[in-house]
Amino acid sequence: MTTQRKLTGPEYTATRYDTPTPLTATPPNIILINSDTYRYDNLFKRAALPVHTPNLDAFASERAVSMSHFYTGSFPTIPERTDLISGRYSWPWYGWRSLIQENKMPKLLNQHAYVTQLLCDCPHLFNSNFHQTFNGAYQVRGQEGDTYFLRMNDPIQKMMPREKTRTGHHFQDKNLVDLHRWMNRYWVCEEESFPYRTAAQAVRWLEENYTYSPFLLWVDFFDPHEPWDPPEYMVKKYDPDYDGIPMLHPNYGKASDYTAEELHNLRAHYCAEAELIDRWVGRIFEKIDDLGLWENSIVIFTTDHGMSLGEHDRTGKSNINDSDDRRWPLYPEIAHIPFLIVVPGMSGAREVELLAQPADILPTLLDLAGLDITPPDPFHGHSFAPALRGEAQPPLREVAICASHLRKYEGAIPATAVTPVLYTKQWAYAPIGPYSVRELYDLSRDPYAETNCAAEHPNIVETLHTCLIEWLRNINAPEEAIEVFTET
Repeated sequence: MTTQRKLTGPEYTATRYDTPTPLTATPPNIILINSDTYRYDNLFKRAALPVHTPNLDAFASERAVSMSHFYTGSFPTIPERTDLISGRYSWPWYGWRSLIQENKMPKLLNQHAYVTQLLCDCPHLFNSNFHQTFNGAYQVRGQEGDTYFLRMNDPIQKMMPREKTRTGHHFQDKNLVDLHRWMNRYWVCEEESFPYRTAAQAVRWLEENYTYSPFLLWVDFFDPHEPWDPPEYMVKKYDPDYDGIPMLHPNYGKASDYTAEELHNLRAHYCAEAELIDRWVGRIFEKIDDLGLWENSIVIFTTDHGMSLGEHDRTGKSNINDSDDRRWPLYPEIAHIPFLIVVPGMSGAREVELLAQPADILPTLLDLAGLDITPPDPFHGHSFAPALRGEAQPPLREVAICASHLRKYEGAIPATAVTPVLYTKQWAYAPIGPYSVRELYDLSRDPYAETNCAAEHPNIVETLHTCLIEWLRNINAPEEAIEVFTET
């Protein structure tokens, strides 16, 4: 027997059903493709080394609606996916932790007869218990030092000098790039790469499940997250003349610690790995086409964040380097992310300019699917489905706030912390810059936030700082999260 009750919250009011509810029409399938560390300018070309992305370019220009002002929310990998799966921001309360939220996208969709599948090579999803909320979950093992099957007969080779890669000691005192290459048998062929293997699982899953509807398929590529080990012949397309040690992993510190040639080669490895993602996401698109799934499936391509590849004298996304004493604000090359979506019956090949973030994805999907679901905890995010449909829609928010969990310790903000940046369509505001000075950037003239203009616009600085404090209070953030910014 189905029971129902009305739940009323400040941001969402609907009927909650405790058992699956029959609908008059089958809601659409949802195919969510997430590629970790995928820069916005891989697709919307502004980078010094444009990535070859024919499949995603065609997806954007022929089928998809693109959100041109989409920004990460909670940072990094697991906090962002927590926002996505729950519709709530996590960073004001906690950092990287196992998924224990009441709101869980797969469980909410189960209420309307969805079956749900996670396919991933991102090791952190299983480590953080995301897999337990799906009906099915499968992980391709071996990414980023995932030492799942030891091969001690073979020595662990040194791939990069320690001073050129991320600080840290892991299994047998090795760094992550050494372990990654050893664990994956120093592969050289594309069919051994993770994009190929993960996409192959997605293609097979679609073939084995396409006659059932509705389903949620969440495909999570860890690439182009480092280590960057695409076939070297692909790297040569971006850096044909380099003859030094391959730069497979950023140092999570100062870009100036590399020679110009090494930095160029580091970028080339990232670009080649991002090209692999395009190629094998394209294979998933082909299978969607083969099976006629465009007609009844919402299809999304997005990421969690980008990566600094020399911008702001940084390589990496956070300061994990003994030789760098700066805080790292979430500048545009990290915070500005792609979000492309295809919805059955909805015209594509266009852009929507609303400010949006991962916490908005779940409310939007429920809206697009026509599902009345009240989450256990009220959503922080809001649906941008009307804008996708081409309808007039007021802004979802005044600012998009990109941040990591941040607290004062012994009365001070950690010297090398990741610090937030607030984004509007025109401005980027960092309340805590690399050396604690407030920063403001005019993105209309300065898309990579390179010239601090805070001194010329003090009123805008104060307005945006007030927006940050008010936003935290409006979502009932803990006082210790707010006090970080009240004295800056």
